[in-house]
Amino acid sequence: MRSADGLSTRQEKILNYIQEFFAKHGYWPAIRDIQTDLKISSTSVVAYNLKALQDKGKINRQGKVSRGITLPNTLGVHNGAHQVPLLGTITAGQPLPDPEEVDIEAAEKVDVPLDLASADKLKDVYALRVRGLSMIDALIDDGDIVLLRRQDSANNGDMVAALLLDENSVTLKKFYQDNGRVRLQPANSTMQPIFTAAENVRIQGRVVGVLRSLF
Repeated sequence: MRSADGLSTRQEKILNYIQEFFAKHGYWPAIRDIQTDLKISSTSVVAYNLKALQDKGKINRQGKVSRGITLPNTLGVHNGAHQVPLLGTITAGQPLPDPEEVDIEAAEKVDVPLDLASADKLKDVYALRVRGLSMIDALIDDGDIVLLRRQDSANNGDMVAALLLDENSVTLKKFYQDNGRVRLQPANSTMQPIFTAAENVRIQGRVVGVLRSLF
């Protein structure tokens, strides 16, 4: 019997197993894992069904790579780390691509250690490289990479990537709003905050983590 999308019962079981294995462990199963846990007669039978799933667009595979199975539109795992898209460098006066419009599969990736966050927690997360010292008192230095969750709103005190529409530039600051005015506050006592109208600000993401540069 086949499902509505043309999968056999065995192929559905394998696909479900891959999804559940990754959710539990944070990395993809090997062919031997699938064979053992699903009690399939041989690895060649597993390989045959994986090829069928790949042909139907249900999985991606890297040939001759151990644990080279991934699911489309999910975070990959590379060298023992999750990968999230690196969308550019956040620096004063420079626009950034809209996270909602970027081809995530084609974007450059940055590794996030498996013990830092689970795949579920990294859903809708992207990365930006920091240039400048505006957030140095929050321990975010020049060259660090910030991880941001895509969202279009923020609470007072959130650290955000904020697009200033009139200036067509993105800045990394702490967000505060009161009576229709927004204050974008640097974490650097030598720098002044940015005051602007609420309608001039578009939130592109909230900072949820930092990958620190060692150099």
